[in-house]
Amino acid sequence: MKTLNHTVHFNAKPEDIYEYLMNARKFANITGGKASNPGKISGKFSYYDEYIQGSNVELSPGKKIVWKWTCADFPNNHTTTVTIIFKKKGDKQTELDFTQDNIPDDFYDDIAVAWKEFYWEPIKDYIEYLMWK
Repeated sequence: MKTLNHTVHFNAKPEDIYEYLMNARKFANITGGKASNPGKISGKFSYYDEYIQGSNVELSPGKKIVWKWTCADFPNNHTTTVTIIFKKKGDKQTELDFTQDNIPDDFYDDIAVAWKEFYWEPIKDYIEYLMWK
């Protein structure tokens, strides 16, 4: 099992980035994938047309998200823990510290790329779009 760490910078407030990840309607608009998330602790969520599923373990708006997380390709509904910590950097800057642990070795490389391609880059593109709107 492996642990994945990313540090990502966004040109938006931590509360906005939190909202883009937790609000299913906004997430779906940003990424184009069907999403559901009740935004409550113990609530079950799904992203990307139910390819990603899990539950909300800890939620602190604009500060922290902890998810139990699995994807359709993982063996035997294997779960990982995703922890996202938001740090305010300047007026409208966020540093996001991301950790996902317990990733099966065979999936590590794909998961590392997927977070960038299907989460961080679409959110950055959306923020840029809002700046020009």
